[in-house]
Amino acid sequence: MPAPEAVRALRRAAPALALFAAARLTGVLAVALCSWYVGKNPLARLGDTWDSRWYTGIAAHGYGHRTLTFPDGGTQSDLAFFPLYPALIKAVTTVVPLSGGAAGLLIAWTAAAGAACGIYLVADHLYGRRTATVLVVLWGLLPHSVVLTMAYTEPVLTAFAAWSLYAVLRGRWLWAGTLAALAGLARPNGIAVAAAVGAAAAYELWTHRKHRARVPRRIWAGAALAPLGWAGFVLWVGAREGDLLGGYFAVQDGWGSRFDFGAGGLRFTKHLLLAREVLPFPMVLVIVAAALVLFALLLLDDRVRPPLPLLVYTTVLVLITVGGSGFFESKARFLLPAFPLLLPLAHAMTKARPRAAIVVTAALAGLSLSYGTYLVTIAPVPL
Repeated sequence: MPAPEAVRALRRAAPALALFAAARLTGVLAVALCSWYVGKNPLARLGDTWDSRWYTGIAAHGYGHRTLTFPDGGTQSDLAFFPLYPALIKAVTTVVPLSGGAAGLLIAWTAAAGAACGIYLVADHLYGRRTATVLVVLWGLLPHSVVLTMAYTEPVLTAFAAWSLYAVLRGRWLWAGTLAALAGLARPNGIAVAAAVGAAAAYELWTHRKHRARVPRRIWAGAALAPLGWAGFVLWVGAREGDLLGGYFAVQDGWGSRFDFGAGGLRFTKHLLLAREVLPFPMVLVIVAAALVLFALLLLDDRVRPPLPLLVYTTVLVLITVGGSGFFESKARFLLPAFPLLLPLAHAMTKARPRAAIVVTAALAGLSLSYGTYLVTIAPVPL
């Protein structure tokens, strides 16, 4: 994308980015006030909790420093965590006198802003400025959007994913493949970006051959680059564990994370329907159910049906979330990068009466602020 065109596009995005920043800064303020009220340090709640501690530990000491072993023989190893985010934390703390948690927050907040820009550009390119603006605001007001201002990897993955998808849509294959490779180094579900780039490249290759046209080398190069980050780390862990192809998945199995086609999720859903649980569990069930409804609308609504790369990207993320077993309470967080799921709602809000759109936005803002604050400061389960 030429620089002048990029500048013009980002200028158009300014109102959406301002609204997104206002939503997330208000969320941070709400967390800070509640944390102080209950006697906790807000920066610690945002930058030094649950998975954040694993990432800062890897940044400080490298892999293999922290492993938890349980009485039943289960083992949780830091090899389950992908390396890009700890590497960024290490780089920041080397240059700037910040703690690991503070560096993690700086990176996450910067990545969230970059993700919002990328999401806007994708939607603006496909559906226009109004839909793009609403989409960015909705993404910033999801019930779990507090994660976007925590020292977690979802903002980093979403940033690389959105810009990679935009590069695909613009035919910038080398950029698309490089960004997809970085997304694959950020999180396990970053493979969704490589799948999207690969599917788009395969379609382009088929089209060129159908018309007996010469296939540009950049398409081959983009498709080849895309999976390198994810595959490289998985194979590195496998080699370290003595099982090249299965070692990483054995590490994930130690965390209870495996793809079982949704059997574990169904068992836990049955448990939720028969027993009382703390708020995050039924809330996650509602969020996942809403995501499945939005996914169906994304497939069926001709007005917003996305192009192939967005469709593949979203499908893979939904499959990994729904079909994976493990920490049920984290499933809503795993869906945060799946921003195309919000396209049907964003498009509908652009067509609705202003009063209706304002009511929906206000309701989402109230839910996001209250629930996000509860998750970080009070909830007894990990995110």
